[in-house]
Amino acid sequence: MAQTGKLSAKRSKPSYFMSILGVTLVLFIVGVLGWVVLNSRKLEQVLRESATMNVFIDQTTNDKDKDSLLAFVQKHVYVKSYRYIDKDEAKKEWLSQGNEDFNQFIDNMVLPRSVDVNFKSEFADSAHMSSFKNELQQFSFVSEVKFPKEVVAKFSLLRKVSLALAILAMVLLALTVILIDNTIRLAMFSNRFLIKTMQMVGATRWFIARPLNVRALINGAVAALIAIAAIVVIVLSLENWVPELKALRDTQTLLLLCLVILLIGISITLVSTHRSIIKYLKMKLDDLY
Repeated sequence: MAQTGKLSAKRSKPSYFMSILGVTLVLFIVGVLGWVVLNSRKLEQVLRESATMNVFIDQTTNDKDKDSLLAFVQKHVYVKSYRYIDKDEAKKEWLSQGNEDFNQFIDNMVLPRSVDVNFKSEFADSAHMSSFKNELQQFSFVSEVKFPKEVVAKFSLLRKVSLALAILAMVLLALTVILIDNTIRLAMFSNRFLIKTMQMVGATRWFIARPLNVRALINGAVAALIAIAAIVVIVLSLENWVPELKALRDTQTLLLLCLVILLIGISITLVSTHRSIIKYLKMKLDDLY
């Protein structure tokens, strides 16, 4: 009997290894897609908030009128941030984009004062920005208002892509549950006679299920942690390869994604294992063959 038990344990080890490997691969794919979805939304937010509206004001505008405009911009619900650019600042920006030999020319020309306005991501679209432009033009000393209409118009496409990725992630999550469940059921199939034998010698359901459930919890946690480690390595490697991706980094969101992967790995593995145990306990011995 002892030798038989050892043989059963040896036979079950490969199935545990394969189940951990299968669950790890599935969780890794889900995690990578989840990271892509989260970063696509972050990228959309960054791009929307980087769209700048340039508000030019007359050179004859006095400080009182200028301050009233800045106060209006500051308090507006659409606005995330703004920056006032006076003549000296405008000159510096002009020089940074051109050649120092044009200094004399710039000194003799009149550079307009302006206010650069950036919007909250939820308001950075053509409708809201056009509405804000109309409000600004009510100020008589505002000479011109410009914003990148063509770029802003394409933001809606980013939202559609993010939505498509989110739907794909939900579909893949559903497939993940099915794939992990099937992987665990195949792993438990090799233990069906062990489960039935323990039942036949009088072991209670709890006594039979407890060690297998504990093993499932450990396997699920191990698989999830391996998948999380692989995802973190991939993310850090991509950030080193493409430094611009660091601007999209959201540590809190990444930690939340890792926690979700861990919970998925443990919960699905545990539930699938327990269901398989109950299934084999209810089956007749002849049906196990």
